[in-house]
Amino acid sequence: MIRYALLILLIACPAQAVAEAQPPARDPAPGLALWSRINEVFSHPRCANCHVGEDGVPMWSGASNGRVARPHGMNIVAGDSRNGATYLACTACHTPRNSEMPHGPPGAVDWKLPAPERQWFGKSSAEICRQFRDPRLRGMASIDDVVDHIRNDGKVRWGWSPGPGRAAPPYSADQLAAFVAQWDKSGAPCPEQ
Repeated sequence: MIRYALLILLIACPAQAVAEAQPPARDPAPGLALWSRINEVFSHPRCANCHVGEDGVPMWSGASNGRVARPHGMNIVAGDSRNGATYLACTACHTPRNSEMPHGPPGAVDWKLPAPERQWFGKSSAEICRQFRDPRLRGMASIDDVVDHIRNDGKVRWGWSPGPGRAAPPYSADQLAAFVAQWDKSGAPCPEQ
């Protein structure tokens, strides 16, 4: 009997039944506010200077490098390995530790460029966000993997200890990891532009 009553109700009010079955629309504002903080870090010179494209040329930009961004000195090109040209690996200068001299080579374990699909340098917040939301382009299947990468990868954590003469990005690695996890839970919204 109850089954027939439900069937009659669905036939009589199909639109209302469908509308009530859908989850309420999410407000993207909290997620976009989190993304804004994430982008402050991703677009900061400590991160973006190495997140470059297929040309494999790291950049020098930021307050300690003058007003105009320029390619890494000494005609450095990271090559297909993203770890330096065959005749000169990045680690030839970028040792596991920062140089103590101002503008000396910064260092961290396993210093190399991220894959070109993860280019952030020169891209807008919306472009970086869409790229980062795509597991294929960010190179990590889950947000948990990303959070672990931010919290534990020495190259990422180096950004907040960049050595003398270099500004660190805002927040901290642990705060960034929390922002990323919360942004994903909020629906991972991206700005339109």
